[in-house]
Amino acid sequence: MKAIIVNKDGKEYEIELNEGIDLSISFGAKEAVLAWGSEPTRFNPVQYGDWIGAVDQGASVNFFDVHLNPHGQGTHTEWVGHILPERGSVNSVFKSFFCFASVWDTRLDDSGEASLDENWKPLGGEEAVLLRTLPAGFLDEGYNFRGKNPPYIAVKTIEMLRDYGVQHILVDLPSVDPEEDGGALAAHHAWWFTPSGERRDHCTISEFVALPSKVQEGLYFMNLQLAPLENDAAPSRPLLFELKEKR
Repeated sequence: MKAIIVNKDGKEYEIELNEGIDLSISFGAKEAVLAWGSEPTRFNPVQYGDWIGAVDQGASVNFFDVHLNPHGQGTHTEWVGHILPERGSVNSVFKSFFCFASVWDTRLDDSGEASLDENWKPLGGEEAVLLRTLPAGFLDEGYNFRGKNPPYIAVKTIEMLRDYGVQHILVDLPSVDPEEDGGALAAHHAWWFTPSGERRDHCTISEFVALPSKVQEGLYFMNLQLAPLENDAAPSRPLLFELKEKR
């Protein structure tokens, strides 16, 4: 099934809706990732008196509680409430379910800081930027990042993307900030607040996004799906679609 997508300059593209590239990492899978001391996602059957909600324990249905932490166990999307006393809900502000998105490989220095070239410019019209830092496919194997000091995104890169008007940033890291920074969270703050202090409520950060090698640098169409969870972050599923210019 095909669809015609038109960008703001009137250029037409064709996408194949049945060929979306799923960039999400499942919660609770054997290949799940972990960070920040989070335990793996837990699934426990509900117990009500003598009744246990599991077919293998005699019930007619499986009826499980799920205990998860969006920030530490899989692909998730967060809004500015992540760093505010009033946590709020990413679901209440996120409305850009479809948008143009570009994919870029970053440069990684010896300190673990990942950045784009200072002369970087958007390809044109994208609201979202995906940054690939880790080796492609690394996250597919599952990994516990706690205490491993994983790479992080340079504040200058965050500021550059913000100043160009990018609204959604997606990374293949547990965080855009270092694992240990004394609570500064400089990249988070630079993303969600302008130099004048204006808060960018409509902007999001998605982390633990798996970017395989088949996703080359360039412009795509993206469907970013969020679980309807009222929290500062929610599990998410980014789907990328290759663009073919319509002639």
